[in-house]
Amino acid sequence: MSPFAVKAIQLLLSLSILIVLHEAGHFIPAKIFKTRVEKFFLFFDVKFALVKKKIGETVYGIGWLPLGGYVKIAGMIDESMDKEQMAQPPQPWEFRSKPAWQRLIIMLGGVTVNIIVGVIIYIGIFYSTGERIITNENLPNGFSVSQNFKELGFQDGDRVTAVNGAPFKNLNNLNKYLFLRDVESITVSHPDGTSETIDLADDIGMDMFRAGDLQPFTPMRTTVVDTIYPDYPAAESGIQPGDRVVAIDGTPVSTFRGMSEAVFEKKGTEIALTVQRNGSEQTFNVTPNEEGKLGINNLAKEYVNNYQQIDYTLWESIGGGINYGYNVLRDYIAQFKYVFTKEGATQIGGFGAIGNLFPDTWNWLSFWETTALISIILAFMNILPIPALDGGHVMFLLYEMVTGRKPNEKFLEYAQMVGFFLLIALVLFANGNDIYRWLFE
Repeated sequence: MSPFAVKAIQLLLSLSILIVLHEAGHFIPAKIFKTRVEKFFLFFDVKFALVKKKIGETVYGIGWLPLGGYVKIAGMIDESMDKEQMAQPPQPWEFRSKPAWQRLIIMLGGVTVNIIVGVIIYIGIFYSTGERIITNENLPNGFSVSQNFKELGFQDGDRVTAVNGAPFKNLNNLNKYLFLRDVESITVSHPDGTSETIDLADDIGMDMFRAGDLQPFTPMRTTVVDTIYPDYPAAESGIQPGDRVVAIDGTPVSTFRGMSEAVFEKKGTEIALTVQRNGSEQTFNVTPNEEGKLGINNLAKEYVNNYQQIDYTLWESIGGGINYGYNVLRDYIAQFKYVFTKEGATQIGGFGAIGNLFPDTWNWLSFWETTALISIILAFMNILPIPALDGGHVMFLLYEMVTGRKPNEKFLEYAQMVGFFLLIALVLFANGNDIYRWLFE
């Protein structure tokens, strides 16, 4: 099965599970409060449904348009825009006849379920597989540092001993922490044995984002070539696996990252690449491609399976899963600010970007990790105060509860229409970005 098909199947399965559970989060409290639910659909049934069956007062079904799902609650202004029903006198089983606090619980049900589902999955992962962390003991050569961070005082071979003055548990999360959290300082042990605390800019995450430097710290890799990819410049250059690259155009290089950065700067231009082979040096002339790549790699096999395994009891897994879910939500909210920058707008993705979160070979652990992440994301996106989303309904309900006045139903209808068109525009923009990246990047 092709990698595309594997990703597509995982995406469809994951979204189906999350959509059904999200809508159940609205359905269950609606039934508890004796509110009539007329439809419960996975995917949208525009004009027709693939499958549908009426059980009691509710029609259950599967639509043909896989852009979400919905429950149609009687007496509620939603995406169905059922103006005929809303023109009739309110009935006791309708949403609009219920107390505001009951309507609020119904509207918050979907988001609440998404949060709970994400946390439960993380609890299950912690209990079944534990946690793998990377400490300085797992990084025998320390970190390789990007040029931007070298200018701040960091060096290749640094070991991070503290962040904001406190020990840092999992160095594998260091880059993400820098990008999304308030990091004021990092304490490092330099290769010469000296220790230094380096202060960072107030908004180091934004600096990283604008510079495209989201991985300033990576495990140190040597310049020994262990892989040469076909159809790349190095394949016909005479370079061989086992060669150690020692210089680019006469300038010494000692780390794979430093070599890659030097090659990138020379993209499209012939360079003299000096290697050490069998105790002697040889120089090869080779031209990096337009992406600034030669097609050589050091896969750092010394780091494969080099991590610390932590196993958890069931009770510890509950605490760990809740904490992890909270941090995922917190980090997603923190990175949301980047959407409102010129660079961030181009990174917005649709179904293609979501599908690429899944691996191209089937792996249940990765599937559930990604499903939990998407569940948390769906919770956040749905609670945004945009009409047509759950958050829009919640916003108007809170207004009603604070002021004691219901918004005019005609106003709610127009707000719903505006919100719906905004969502359609966002979906088109996001998936348009996916198509653009597929065609041109």
